[in-house]
Amino acid sequence: MPIFCWGDAMQFDVEPVSHALDDALQRAIDNKTKPLGSLGRIETLALQIGRVRQSLKPKLEKPHIVVCAGDHGAAKAGISAYPQEVTWQMVENFLAGGAAINVFARANGLELAIVDCGVAHDFGARPGLIDAKVSATGTASYLDGPAMTAEQCAQAMDNGARIVAGLTGQGCHVVGFGEMGIGNTASAALITHVLTGAPLIDCVGRGTGLDDAGLMRKRTLLQQALDAWRDRSADEPLAVLARFGGFEIATMAGSMLEAARRKMLVLVDGFISSAAALVAAKLAPAFLDYAVFSHLSQERGHQVQLAHLGVRPLIDLDLRLGEGTGAALAWPLVRCACAMLAEMASFESAGVSEKL
Repeated sequence: MPIFCWGDAMQFDVEPVSHALDDALQRAIDNKTKPLGSLGRIETLALQIGRVRQSLKPKLEKPHIVVCAGDHGAAKAGISAYPQEVTWQMVENFLAGGAAINVFARANGLELAIVDCGVAHDFGARPGLIDAKVSATGTASYLDGPAMTAEQCAQAMDNGARIVAGLTGQGCHVVGFGEMGIGNTASAALITHVLTGAPLIDCVGRGTGLDDAGLMRKRTLLQQALDAWRDRSADEPLAVLARFGGFEIATMAGSMLEAARRKMLVLVDGFISSAAALVAAKLAPAFLDYAVFSHLSQERGHQVQLAHLGVRPLIDLDLRLGEGTGAALAWPLVRCACAMLAEMASFESAGVSEKL
C-alpha cells in the first residue's frame, strides 16, 4: 500500500506544528543566562526545534543525511559541463567514503543513507546503497515530453516516504537531504520557474561550471522545453514535478513530506533540494514548520526559491556542490541551538542576577 493517498484528492497529512508550548519555550529561552535575544537566530532556531519536538528539553537523536541519486534524459543534450556517467561514478565515490558529504558527515557525527532513485547504471546489491530505482535508464528527456509518468512520480515519492519511515524506526529525529544527478540543476530551474513565476533567466545558473556559451545553450534548451509543454499545469505541483523533475527530486519531495508528517526536523540543502522542498511546500504548506534551510547556494535560482518560500538560510559560504554538504555543515548550528534550549542554565538555576 502506498504511504501517501494518491488519486483525485491527494492527501499528505502534514499537521502544522503545535504552538501550545510557545509561551513556555520563549520564557525558557529568554531566561537563559544571557542578555535578552543575544544569541540571535540561534534562539529562533531553538524555538523552532522546541515546537517540532514539543519539548522544553528537546533531543535530536540519530541524525541522518539522505543522498538521492538519479539520471536525467535531458542531460544527453548537453545541459551540463559533465557527462552523465559522473552520476554513477559519484555514487561509487559515496559508497567508498571519499566524497565531500562523506567527509563532512564523519566530521559531524551524521549517518549517511545513499539512495539509487533512478541512476542509469546497475550497481547490484551493495552494502550502504538503498535500491529505490524507479527506472534503470533514468528519466525521459523533458525536451521531448514528460520526464516521468504520473505513476513513476508517485512511485518515487512513495519510495522516499518509505525510506524516512525506516529511519524513524531507528530512532531518527532529524534528517537532511542531498542529491546527485548530472543535469539536475536544469530540472530544478524549470520547477522553480513554473512554481514561483520568476523569469526563467533568474532561475538558470551555471550548474557544475558551464562557461558563458554553455549557459546560453542551457537557457535556450530549457526555453524549448517550456515551449513544448502544451498541457501547462502551473498550479499543480505534481504535474510540474512529473514534467520536469528527476527521480531524485521526486524521492526527496516524498521523503520531506513524510518526515514532516512524522514531526521530524528537516534539513534542506541547496538549490536542487530546495526544488523538492518547493514542491513539498506547495502540496502541504505546513511542511515549512519543520524545515530548516541550511545555506544559500551560489546557484542563481536558490535566492528565488528562498524568497518565494519566505525563509532564511542559516549560513552563506558560497557553496554550490550539493550532495547534502550544506545540510551537514549547518548541523552543528542546529545541534547547538537544541543544546542551548535543553542544557543552558537559567538566571534562577545558576544564581545569576537578572537585568535591572
